[in-house]
Amino acid sequence: MIPCTDFIPAYSELFKTLEDLGGEEAVEDFWRTLSEEFLGNLRDHVERFGLEGCWEYWSHTLNEEAADFTMTLDLDEGIFRIDMHCCPSKRRLLECPHVEPYRAYCRHCDLLYRNILEALGYSYSIDLSRCDEARCSITVTEGAGSRSGEGL
Repeated sequence: MIPCTDFIPAYSELFKTLEDLGGEEAVEDFWRTLSEEFLGNLRDHVERFGLEGCWEYWSHTLNEEAADFTMTLDLDEGIFRIDMHCCPSKRRLLECPHVEPYRAYCRHCDLLYRNILEALGYSYSIDLSRCDEARCSITVTEGAGSRSGEGL
């Protein structure tokens, strides 16, 4: 079986090709489509469990990807946070000598997840300032339209 990380260089090249063909808008449209068509499990978790659904979703996906991360969930403050110490996808691109990573590769996480979470009434922010080190952070906070969930 081929691990998902083997596809990371291909994704990066796809993003470059889409931009060459249709500009940055084409890449963002692709990411929006992925978000809408393939992240129903995130949407379902958060609709049902609120911020605890974020914890559940990313506990599974980040561990499956063997990421080095810390997650924080503070229900009293209404905050969920991921501190990515080493993103396996970006690390793979940085270590791949024959591939120049797509210049905005890490923005896919921003658009994919923002699209879902903001539609559910949550505030979403991402710090991509350390992507060149395969590091980032995501913070999700309860907004006026978000639900606290029913608990896990």
